[in-house]
Amino acid sequence: MPWSKNDYPPAMKNLDEDVRMKAIEIANALLDDGNDEGKAIPIAIDTAKKALDEEK
Repeated sequence: MPWSKNDYPPAMKNLDEDVRMKAIEIANALLDDGNDEGKAIPIAIDTAKKALDEEK
């Protein structure tokens, strides 16, 4: 089931909203590619943080 703005993993609860939204987007793409949730969530969070840091 894809995650959304209102339904996301507990690990994303304390992220800033912009980071969380990017992480949700990345995690959903990883799941679509066949990755499991256990790997998709930390990869998505790390990638989202790095991507948004680079934009600043």
